[in-house]
Amino acid sequence: MNDTRLTRRKFLQNTACGTLALAGFPRLAVGNGSSKLPPVRTITRGPKFHWFSYYDKLQFDPSGRYALAMEVDFEHRSPKPDDVIKIGMVDLKDNDRWTELGLTRSWCWQQGCMLQWLPGSKNTIIWNDRVSDRFVCHILNVFTGEIRRLEYPIYTISPDGRTAVAPDFRRVQDMRPGYGYTGLPDPHKNELAPKDTGIFRTDLETGRRNLIISLADIAKFGQIPGDPKDPKHYFNHLLFNTDGSRFIFLHRWRAKGLRSFGTRMLTAKSDGSDIHIVDSYGRTSHFIWRDPRHILAWAWHPSHKNAFYLYEDGTDKVQVVGKDIMPQNGHCTYLPGNKWILNDTYPDKQRKQNVYLYNVATGQRIPLGGFYLPPKYTGEWRCDTHPRFSPDGRSVVIDSPHKGTGRQMHLINISEIV
Repeated sequence: MNDTRLTRRKFLQNTACGTLALAGFPRLAVGNGSSKLPPVRTITRGPKFHWFSYYDKLQFDPSGRYALAMEVDFEHRSPKPDDVIKIGMVDLKDNDRWTELGLTRSWCWQQGCMLQWLPGSKNTIIWNDRVSDRFVCHILNVFTGEIRRLEYPIYTISPDGRTAVAPDFRRVQDMRPGYGYTGLPDPHKNELAPKDTGIFRTDLETGRRNLIISLADIAKFGQIPGDPKDPKHYFNHLLFNTDGSRFIFLHRWRAKGLRSFGTRMLTAKSDGSDIHIVDSYGRTSHFIWRDPRHILAWAWHPSHKNAFYLYEDGTDKVQVVGKDIMPQNGHCTYLPGNKWILNDTYPDKQRKQNVYLYNVATGQRIPLGGFYLPPKYTGEWRCDTHPRFSPDGRSVVIDSPHKGTGRQMHLINISEIV
């Protein structure tokens, strides 16, 4: 492990990030045409574009004051290996002031660079980068500037902040551009299910890493739906449960000559043992842990076809959730306390992305806003809202270009609802 400790000033100089950008933003109220909708405030502004990306990462610090973001100066094309974007945070209690923190060369539109607060920390963030011929991660104290570099990238982090697991991002990019990172080719590109890559576990304190689940092993584990011919396999979308004892991973494959892929949802202990197939039907999409044993996921099941289901890990128990109230796939999370599900939709016929809350006890759906997505935001560089909640569950931040200034971040005040 190369554990490089730098001052913040030296780090910014080394990454060509020479100045600290500060900006105060006015607070805006956007009602989307209805006084019943909660107020919305745009917390980043142009001329550059800002977003956080995936919905299952910790965007807020534990106090709820700081929200992380990425900054880019272009849109509507795929990232190139030499494209560098900035890492920063917004001070929600100081006129939405932007503070620049660092850079990355390893990112994608849908999942960013895995930027997030280190779980359990009040001052430390982590994100992926590319240095020379490898993907790495940086761990930065945003207030002192102390930084460490670990020689491997991360995807999801255990709740105690000590362990990370990750797929091979080179493989992900080869199989589904827009979810991995450019810059490094997949050395196993011509292998259907290589034994030397898969899911890696990294100790965030020592930097030690080991392969815990190989693609070769999972390709032979259980029955692949549809018995595809010569499928090529990869892993994506990993997430630790709420106590760190297990994690989800999606096993995906694509048969030769086909563009579509199949998906199984599996779980394992944090060391890669005790693997369990949660959803074997081949159509799992977005998911979230409700607690250490239960998983909410959009999937296909014989009982109700496409719907949200609540699965009990380690068993065959499954029940449909909000069948007629949440009838579309979305990026789902539970607010603290698990009384509310925060969710969104892909663009409707008016190209509105609808963000809403679902009351678990009553089945009531409460809209938070419909946010227009211009047609040019499509495919790999679309801008999903990916709603994320604050630690107290009283605010939601989304990514959206609906204001006409490109993708920016917007805060929805839901305190009067919850």
